[in-house]
Amino acid sequence: MTVVLPCPCRPSAASPPLTDAHTRRRRRQWYECVLGWPTAPTVAGRPVELLTGVRFDALGMPAEAGFAVLGRLPVTGPVALDGRARKMWFLTAVGSAEEVPGLLGWLEWGGIALELTALGPGGRIAAPEPVGRWSAPQRPYGRREAAEAAVWVRPPVPGRPVEPTLPVAGLGGDGGAPDLVRLVGAAATECHRTRLLRAGEARRDQPPGYRPERPGIRRGIRQEIRRWPSRTPHGSQPGHGRGR
Repeated sequence: MTVVLPCPCRPSAASPPLTDAHTRRRRRQWYECVLGWPTAPTVAGRPVELLTGVRFDALGMPAEAGFAVLGRLPVTGPVALDGRARKMWFLTAVGSAEEVPGLLGWLEWGGIALELTALGPGGRIAAPEPVGRWSAPQRPYGRREAAEAAVWVRPPVPGRPVEPTLPVAGLGGDGGAPDLVRLVGAAATECHRTRLLRAGEARRDQPPGYRPERPGIRRGIRQEIRRWPSRTPHGSQPGHGRGR
């Protein structure tokens, strides 16, 4: 005899939505129980956060620069996008955050403002939406469609340790991740490019002939002009007498 099984049940439209507390608890459970990643203590009104410096460090940059780096490096470790902060985080090996300043200097990027952030022990990043059966249905996120919530752009694989996939100084991870030097070099280049593009767009938005006045410099120039009569030889400037 053939047994007809009922179709899978689906929640009705009248079902109450999940509360924020339930969503945070479910997200924390995925990271701590499925991935084995530590999360920060719960703070009222704040989203779940991942602790850096334990299983991984993190290299952060503006989202625009991050998308460009993804185009240059087809294989990386896990990458998260914090849509609210418009920042992208590349997970790197533990201890790499301490090496980033030295690498930037070695790559001749030292002393240049790049909006590049390296987080090690004590750092936190927003925990992205879990992937797989733990995640809610959602459409793909693109360059122009990043939501305010944190999402995985290149997610970790549950059941597999994350450490072998993370960029390490001197060699790439066993999972094919790039060398940390290559990642930092690409990130610095794209952060600098993004900064220059923003500056160019800001200048194009100004009316023709606009030159912003810098009060500190303007005040210094005026003070210098007041001292000019005492330094100008007699007769070289109309109306100037001999130094007083």
